Amino acid sequence: MRTGTDTPLEVLLVEDNPGDARLAAEAFASARIGTFTLTRAERLTEALELLQQRSFDAIVLDLSLPDSSGLDTLQRVLHHAPDIPVVVLTMLSDELLGVQAVNAGAQDYLQKDGCVHESLARSVRYAVERQRLLRELQHARQQEQLARNAHEIAAVEQLSHDTRTSVTAQLYSALPLRDAQPDLFSELVAQYGHILDQRLEQRAYKIETNTSDTLREIANQLGFLRAGPRDVVDVHTHAIRQRVRGASVMRMQAYVEEGRLLVLELMGYLVSYYRAYALGGIH
Repeated sequence: MRTGTDTPLEVLLVEDNPGDARLAAEAFASARIGTFTLTRAERLTEALELLQQRSFDAIVLDLSLPDSSGLDTLQRVLHHAPDIPVVVLTMLSDELLGVQAVNAGAQDYLQKDGCVHESLARSVRYAVERQRLLRELQHARQQEQLARNAHEIAAVEQLSHDTRTSVTAQLYSALPLRDAQPDLFSELVAQYGHILDQRLEQRAYKIETNTSDTLREIANQLGFLRAGPRDVVDVHTHAIRQRVRGASVMRMQAYVEEGRLLVLELMGYLVSYYRAYALGGIH
């Protein structure tokens, strides 16, 4: 996105009224805060085609077009171009619509009157700058979240190499499960990862799925193999690393957050298995 005042901003004007389009063109031509290159579309369908073919720095959008009107017009534009700032144009009687448009994702709104000629270019310039700042802020937050996620995964993974954890685990097995039974370990990682995916679907789509029984079965398999806490952590970290590889920041964060709960639940089921074993309930 270009923001320097010496670099022309590419603006897509979506306006069917010739008179309003002419006024907008005059406003951009006489602007004192940079230069603008204007491309006009008279219908929404034409605008959406242009957005697929080339890039723009900003969109000036009339919400009353021959083939679309109201907030649906804005929503369709934002769906096709979510990263391009939009300034909407409304009639004098539609100030509430302008406010609703901003709440729906537009950067600004202007009413079609004499003031539009004076403020249109400035509004577009400010909208582009705000969008740039928002993008930089989002990028900074994503980098911070990536660092936190990586630190958390590494911290959990370190548990499998911690001496105290290893001593506890050696009560059940001389070697880590990933070394002693690599094929079974890979199968358990796949099962655990599948449960993790199901938990994310539950969170996103509010789908009720019984994953606890499957997780308990994994704990029983681990107990039968005389696995310990170290092995639970190994299964968890291997599954998490497989899932977050190439994932978006938001999805990575969801995996890490859901994984915190899942690994504790699995550890609890394994403890229950050994308690039952010690009491003679499992042979």
